[in-house]
Amino acid sequence: MINTTSPSILITGATGTIGSELARQLSAKGIAFRALVRSLEKARSLVEIPGGEWVVGDFSDAESIGKALDGIERAFLLTDSSEQAETLQTGFVDIAKRAGVSHIVKLSQLAASPDSPVRFLRYHAAVEQKIKASGMAYTFLRPNLFMQGLLGFRDPIVKQGRFFATAGDAAISLVDIWDIAAVAAEALTGNGYEGKIYDLTGPEALTHAQLAAQLSEGLNRPIQYVDVPPAAMRQALLSVGFPEWQADGLIEDYAHYARGEASAVSSAVQDVTGQPPRDFRSFVREYAAEFS
Repeated sequence: MINTTSPSILITGATGTIGSELARQLSAKGIAFRALVRSLEKARSLVEIPGGEWVVGDFSDAESIGKALDGIERAFLLTDSSEQAETLQTGFVDIAKRAGVSHIVKLSQLAASPDSPVRFLRYHAAVEQKIKASGMAYTFLRPNLFMQGLLGFRDPIVKQGRFFATAGDAAISLVDIWDIAAVAAEALTGNGYEGKIYDLTGPEALTHAQLAAQLSEGLNRPIQYVDVPPAAMRQALLSVGFPEWQADGLIEDYAHYARGEASAVSSAVQDVTGQPPRDFRSFVREYAAEFS
C-alpha cells in the first residue's frame, strides 16, 4: 500500500532511464516520493506511477528547486550530461542545504577523481566534494558503463549487424540501470548508508567483442564489434548531434575503458540489495525487441 503521507524523498532526473526506474521501484515499495521534471508533458507516461507527486522545475531556476525541496529530507541528485552539469549540481547542493535536506544520494561515476583526465570524472568529483563540505549526509553511487548504453548503438546493430567504439580489447564490468536504481532506492529509504561510496558494476567484466558474441547468441544472428580510431568515433558522435563538449568527453571515457581502468567487479549491488547484479545475457533477453 502506497504511503499517502507527504513525500520526504525528491527524485531529480526523473524522466531519464535511472530516475524513472527509481520512481517505479519506490512505488513498488509503497514509498511516496516527489519527482522533479521540466514539464508534465515530458513526464506524461510516468505521472500515473502510484505514490508519485510530480513537480515542474529547472536546475537553472533556483526558486523552482527551492519549492521542489520544500519538506524533503532525502534527495537523489542526477542531471543531464552537459557542460553546465557541475554548476547546476553544486547550485542544487546549496539550495538543498538551505532547505534543510539531511541526505543527498548522488549518482556519480566509477573512478570519479579531481585528477582524472576524463572531464566527466572530474566534475562528478567536484560535486562530491561540494556535498561533503556542506555537512549533509551523503551516499555516492559510482556506476560503471551502463548496459543500456548499448541502445545508443541500436541503429547500426539493427541495420548492419555491427557496432563501433574505441574500447579495444579491454574488459568492462557493465552494470544494468535496474541495479543502480535498486541501490538508490535502498540508500534513500534505509539506514546505514550515510557517508558511503559504492562502486556499482555487473557480475563480470566483458570486452566489447564478448558483448557482440552475447548479442549474437541472444538475437540469434551475427553481431560484430568494430574497433575504430577515436577521431572516427568523435566524428560519428558529432554527425548524430552530440555537442562537442559531450563528444570529447565520451572519447575520454572510452580511453579510460580502453586503458583497462573499468574492469574491476564490485560486490556493492549484492551487499546493498541482497540480490546479485543482473548479467549482460539477461539484459539482451529483456531488450531483444529493441535490437530486432
